[in-house]
Amino acid sequence: MDACIPLHPGERIDELQRGSLRIIQREAGFRFGTDAVLLADFAMAKRGERVCDMGTGTGVLPLLIAARAEDTQIDAFEVQADVADMAARSVRLNGLDSRIRVHHADCREAARVIGHEVCSLVVTNPPYTAAGAGLVSPDGGRAMARSDSDCPLEDWMAACARVLRNGGRLCCVFPAPRFLQLCDAMRASRVEPKRVRFVAARVDAAPKLVLVEGHKGGRPALHVGPLLVTHRGDGSFTDEMRRIYGETD
Repeated sequence: MDACIPLHPGERIDELQRGSLRIIQREAGFRFGTDAVLLADFAMAKRGERVCDMGTGTGVLPLLIAARAEDTQIDAFEVQADVADMAARSVRLNGLDSRIRVHHADCREAARVIGHEVCSLVVTNPPYTAAGAGLVSPDGGRAMARSDSDCPLEDWMAACARVLRNGGRLCCVFPAPRFLQLCDAMRASRVEPKRVRFVAARVDAAPKLVLVEGHKGGRPALHVGPLLVTHRGDGSFTDEMRRIYGETD
């Protein structure tokens, strides 16, 4: 580890399997999953874009996007101070300070911090569980990351829309059973769902996740892409997942 990047008790450094990228995570806390990797690929960030990540957690999405698209400038927002600090240290660990800024702030404050309608792409992995639904994790940080009890989905989407330029793209990953709720929240903020892919663990399994791209101020017209299957019957990654993870023979 770089001597100037400290690790706190209970933290470790993991490889991101994308070039030489590394990320700091807690051994017993919330860690990034496949959903973030899928979203980084689905968003298809373009070279030189200004990007905002709402609810960055440990900062995995900005790191993956920076690796995929050169010269992107990324603002990442995280409300939990210790998690935002972890993300900022991961940015420094990878030498990406000039391209990624981590803000310890509520996503609803993003427009005040970076300005209104300044980004061409917003990516977000909103809290998956509706307030009052499901089991509450005993880990406070994990519970906050997974539940929208502190910031309702409608407020989250409105915050994303405020920093997004007219015609800009908002890309999300969300539980498939809540797909319509996500679309309603996006449309309430003038972001029209335009591109969708459902994600299933196996070809014969029901989708658990959905990837959605919306355009601010766009006209109604939805393109539903082919089902994204993550695993074969033997438990190994499909060819598409191997491509997404950057695996080669």
